[in-house]
Amino acid sequence: MDDGLFVDHDFPMGDMLLQPAMEWRRPKDICPSAQFIVDGATRMDVSQGVLNDCWFLSAVASLSLHRPLLERVVPNGQSFQEGYNGSFYFQFWQYGEWEKVKVDDLLPTQKGKLIYLCSSEKREFWSALLEKAYAKLKGGYRALNMGFPHEAMVDMTGGITEVLTVASLPKDLAAFLKPILAKGALINCANCQGPLEQRNEFGILFRHAYSVTGLENVKTKYETVELVRVHNPWGKMEWEGPWSDMNGPEWSHVREEEQKRLDRVQKEDGEFWMAVSDFRQNFESMEVCHLSEETLSEPGATQRPWNCTMHHGSWVPHISNPQFHLTLLEEDDDPSDPELTCSFLVALMQKHQRLRGVHLGIGLDIYKVHQHNLSLRHPLISTQGYAQRTEVVIRGRLAPGHYVIIPSTADTNQQGEFILRVLTEKGNNATPAEKPGTEVNSPTQISLLQPSFPHLSALPSPEATRQLFKKHRNKKGECPPLELLNLLTEAIKGGVLAGSEKKLVLEHCKSFVVLVDSRGLAQLDWQGFQALWDKIRKWTDIFLTFDKNKSQLLEYPEVSPALKAAGMGVDDFVLQLIGLRYTEPDMTISYPGFLYLLMKLDSMIHKFQAYDIVGMGTISVSYRQWLHMTMYN
Repeated sequence: MDDGLFVDHDFPMGDMLLQPAMEWRRPKDICPSAQFIVDGATRMDVSQGVLNDCWFLSAVASLSLHRPLLERVVPNGQSFQEGYNGSFYFQFWQYGEWEKVKVDDLLPTQKGKLIYLCSSEKREFWSALLEKAYAKLKGGYRALNMGFPHEAMVDMTGGITEVLTVASLPKDLAAFLKPILAKGALINCANCQGPLEQRNEFGILFRHAYSVTGLENVKTKYETVELVRVHNPWGKMEWEGPWSDMNGPEWSHVREEEQKRLDRVQKEDGEFWMAVSDFRQNFESMEVCHLSEETLSEPGATQRPWNCTMHHGSWVPHISNPQFHLTLLEEDDDPSDPELTCSFLVALMQKHQRLRGVHLGIGLDIYKVHQHNLSLRHPLISTQGYAQRTEVVIRGRLAPGHYVIIPSTADTNQQGEFILRVLTEKGNNATPAEKPGTEVNSPTQISLLQPSFPHLSALPSPEATRQLFKKHRNKKGECPPLELLNLLTEAIKGGVLAGSEKKLVLEHCKSFVVLVDSRGLAQLDWQGFQALWDKIRKWTDIFLTFDKNKSQLLEYPEVSPALKAAGMGVDDFVLQLIGLRYTEPDMTISYPGFLYLLMKLDSMIHKFQAYDIVGMGTISVSYRQWLHMTMYN
């Protein structure tokens, strides 16, 4: 029966973990008094269902400790009353941008009860709907069946996550945790030594994700004890050793006022306190999500988060690795630290790793700059080799000075995109290194003397580009296709590709706009334009690299290797189609034509991969979806 409520036909239903007699029901059909949020969203609203997604739930529980963070992911103003139409939306951080995910509120049930995540408050459904939105982002509920908390933490905060081994941490674990928590970091932990979700002698589940939610000095009648607060997303099955909620005799020596200060509740709700020494003995791994001042902006917050500098970059075959200056000037404000050093974290994340099915081995090296010369003989800090992970992180402390960060891939001449993020204390920053110096005797001097980014001589600087956008945007701050044509024409005129703008036409710009525009408005805001400009800069590097005779045209034999360098290798049949559709009469491709071709290929490849959830190489789309894909491009 059509009740007029929103139904999300794009949700990947074919990837369900099917349960007997499963029914899809809306919250109002499960509970007539359904509410989106009851008495605020808290860590106690998260109880696991039949999915093995405690990794996701533990991240949600940690997130709920910071209201501004949670409200960014779970926007306010949504309800089952005013304005209700059967849809809800959430936001997740994806490669430097916040992506809106809209879902209907049909939830899988069995005998009238939710099968997956639910709240301990039966009228409350925000957490169940958040789980559904995250499942849509990842490719279906089955995609949430086993994972890592740090992945969910990054998706919901835009933070930088370290994966640590508890045994390798300093002996004074509380002293290590205290400044991390003071900066507002989110922490998860697990014991990976036993069979899946079986318990050890003290009730701690093996290979199960918990959240670290607090650290306190607790006064007893006899002494002061350091306790850490931990949350089990199951909402039950707690620590049964010293200081346990239900039968820990230690609490009898703590005054009632002190227990109230700790919000200690004597019931099995999944949250418990334990001594720091017991924490070290019962948990093996820890994942710390560091947040920046952009995300922890709560008024009156006591946390002092990091400053974050973020850069989008790419590895282009036959071009030297990109480099970034790291300037450290302000020492840490830590009176207990006798050394005058600056703390920082550097994170390298490869983009679209899962969608493309390409897992590059990635690594980081940090070198000292001596009097404006860069020595590449011995990096001061490096990752331990190369890792085929979405993100690798370096935590370091160096004396004030100038350094260079070089992100690289395990194999030379690999194509890939990345985000480099640097977290520093106040007064320190990281910037792209356009023309780094080298020592005369450096063994890699030749490659470094080549321009790292050929587009620098062809396109305006970042600040000039921002001014061009301001100049050509309309009164609403948007850039429709005609304004984009004028903007790009002016941008190309001033560089080594001057003259190519004569080949740029309005049809190119219409495609540029609609293929980047995620709002369906056929115009670009500043964020959308930045996404387009990132692509143009990367593809300009490739065009200039393969335009061997500097004719501002790619010869037909140069097209195939240029496409491979862009990560879009095609077979001979598709190459023939490109020759028929995208070349000039003399079988060359102009610079605007090359951008047009890559934008089309990039968009259609990503659309296919978004529908090919299980990676079978075939997709099924409806008539309407097919028309949307082919007509709006």
